Amino acid sequence: MSKQQSSTKKIGSLISQYREKRGMTQTALAKALKTSQSAIARMEKGEQNFSTEMLVKIGSVLKHDIITLSGDAINFRVRGGKKLKGTVTINRSKNAAVALLCASLLNKGVTTLKNMPQIAEVERILEVLESIGVAIEWRDSDIVITPPEELSMKSLDVEAAKKTRSIIMLLGPLIHFYDEFSLPQAGGCRLGKRAVKPHFFALEKFGVHIDVTEGEYVISIGKRKTADVVLYESGDTVTENAIMAAALLPGKTTIKFASANYMVQDLCFFLERLGVSIKGIGTTTLEIEGVEYINKNISYAPSQDPIEAMFFLATSIVTNSSLKLQGCPIDFLELELLKLEKMNFKYKITKSYIADNGHTKLVDIITYPSRLVALEEKIESRPYPGINIDNLPFFALIATQARGRTLIHDWVYEDRAIYYRELNKIGADVIQADLHRVYVQGKTDFVPAKVVCPPALRPAALILIGMLAAPGESVLSNVYSISRGYEDLAQRLNKLGANIEMMRGL
Repeated sequence: MSKQQSSTKKIGSLISQYREKRGMTQTALAKALKTSQSAIARMEKGEQNFSTEMLVKIGSVLKHDIITLSGDAINFRVRGGKKLKGTVTINRSKNAAVALLCASLLNKGVTTLKNMPQIAEVERILEVLESIGVAIEWRDSDIVITPPEELSMKSLDVEAAKKTRSIIMLLGPLIHFYDEFSLPQAGGCRLGKRAVKPHFFALEKFGVHIDVTEGEYVISIGKRKTADVVLYESGDTVTENAIMAAALLPGKTTIKFASANYMVQDLCFFLERLGVSIKGIGTTTLEIEGVEYINKNISYAPSQDPIEAMFFLATSIVTNSSLKLQGCPIDFLELELLKLEKMNFKYKITKSYIADNGHTKLVDIITYPSRLVALEEKIESRPYPGINIDNLPFFALIATQARGRTLIHDWVYEDRAIYYRELNKIGADVIQADLHRVYVQGKTDFVPAKVVCPPALRPAALILIGMLAAPGESVLSNVYSISRGYEDLAQRLNKLGANIEMMRGL
């Protein structure tokens, strides 16, 4: 059997598995794909070759990333230099979605999470949850989560767990159900050392002890107890772990120097719906009254993603376009917009309303072509309410279009600023000052190029946006890191007038 035949059979087997898992017949899948039942039968037997477009369609219907699972890289061919126009609706938050999936383990009832992002990061967490006995059902864009009577950590899908750093957020929920267990060490973006000690320091206050061995964390729990916790750093995931640890411990826990970021707030709103009392949401001190047991059927919708909103803001600026962005969580974009305003960015807020979670303020933003100037002071991120850590990279890209020199200080990660130099491959002028700082000289014009996608989500997104502005044909290879955080991004950009073609194995 040739390598091509082997790959085709593997893909066919995956399609069959996920079709059956969703309870679909071959006829139902054929109807969704607008093809015949006999064609589906041939696909599943490995008797039919697949186009990239067909694999994307199948993955969308079955709610699984067939291309990634099949082992074939997916690449973007970008024909840039086009102005974009139209309306884009901001999707639900990736980071909130992952936190809510982990927190669903605290509930012995059925949890329905509405309008969830259909991205690789979510799929990895779902694969892990399914492997330990959780029943997962996609209903259109909603996820219905039914817990087993008892979780089975011995069956944990180690390979799926290794692909996402979000796996560490299972520590908080799982300490309530096991005296001892282990988790593989976290993966995800390669941005330098990912500090896990703050998680250990926080959880030890609840009676948890964690040993690090080669490739895994070994967790043992003594006497579980409420605590007064001072976080070693105001990180999002460490705050979420501490909140989930406190949720099922009756009594009062205080968490100081907590992150007040958007995903933390969504987690708190969700737990409040489950009966956990939380004071101080949106501040750096949380007072949590935990409960002994949760068994409640609940539906909850995470709010929209401020990082995706920033992606489209940056896209409109770099392509010199006017776009309408619907559903921007303004409380988590105000400082970014103020900095952009001072760089001479023109925009208008046209509508204000509340997200489906009942709390988060949303607005619609119309952007206009603008002639930017560099800020004299450095641009850096801070824990909320500063510039979001995940939004800072977009300023490195935007600075290429601002007249003058901009200093970007990315102090959180040792290695992320290094990836900003990748913009030089498409015509930017980025000079590395040290591991955390770069100088960006503007205004520069982007040029087409062939670039291998950086192994980090936000830096990879910068290259894609730059290619949209570069007249001519560019190729961005192996875009898995983008699919981790953005749903149907190429198709959504194409609806705005971009020209992005998906290709396999280039």
